[in-house]
Amino acid sequence: MKENSSSKQVKKDSPASRLKRSQRIRLIIQACFAALTNGYLRGFVKHEIYQGVTKYICVPGMNCYSCPGALGACPIGSLQAVLNSRDYKMAFYVIGFLMVVGSLGGRFVCGFLCPFGLIQDLIHKIPFFKKLKRLPGEKILRSLRFVFLIVFVLILPLAVKDLTGLGDPWFCKYVCPVGTLEGGIPLVLFGNGFREAAGFLFSWKVGLLVLCLLLSLLLWRPFCRYLCPLGAVYGLFNKFAFFRYTVDETKCTKCGACEKVCGLGIPVYEKPNSIDCVRCGKCVNVCPTKAIRSGLVLPFTNRKSVSDTDQN
Repeated sequence: MKENSSSKQVKKDSPASRLKRSQRIRLIIQACFAALTNGYLRGFVKHEIYQGVTKYICVPGMNCYSCPGALGACPIGSLQAVLNSRDYKMAFYVIGFLMVVGSLGGRFVCGFLCPFGLIQDLIHKIPFFKKLKRLPGEKILRSLRFVFLIVFVLILPLAVKDLTGLGDPWFCKYVCPVGTLEGGIPLVLFGNGFREAAGFLFSWKVGLLVLCLLLSLLLWRPFCRYLCPLGAVYGLFNKFAFFRYTVDETKCTKCGACEKVCGLGIPVYEKPNSIDCVRCGKCVNVCPTKAIRSGLVLPFTNRKSVSDTDQN
């Protein structure tokens, strides 16, 4: 009886079991946060956009302002709204918000709190086609999110103005598939006025969305790794955010289990806080020696190796 109990305990604490349990918990957190930030049910019923006081508050992840259920504002959309305005030149609140959230958790937001990240995760679970780890030219493609951040989010809204002094929200208007899925499609489907106004631009953005969703079948989180300007911002904080990963070098055998399970193919034992890492936690739970840890660490301290507490 004791042997059976012991074997069950070992099985329960195996890397595969830990991974399955942790990802189930992550999925629940993602779903709850998506429901919380898009909980204005009247918007879906009445085909209207919520205009209450919480719309002045940014949510951490990519979540379209125009979604009928959205209770808050997207940081990227808010940033562009200020930059392309003729009345304001500096988005102090949005930049401060991004710095605070980034300093606290880096891309933890991407892994746990972004509704579009959840959608990509669910699509990737569909057992269809052979899954790919990367595309040809992966390194160059991953740098595109910084191009979209610098050019489409910052430079173009500031530099290109019409005769009235107003600019366009370039990324939101011409690129963002999140806005198309959460805002554009629901409003066009349920609102006759929006349906009549839809034209080539809407068709273009639907095409980008379809491409992104189809790629999600083959590749883990294509939008996050190639296009997302918000992920690019948060990724810059990964190395010194309060929440980050550490590797105990006395336990790490460099077996490569972390790199194999990582959807982005990151060698976590070498780069535990890569700017690409979305903090999904798979590497932490699959490590056979429990060498990888996640938790709160003081900024600008180096804790790649085992902590002093463990050595005593």
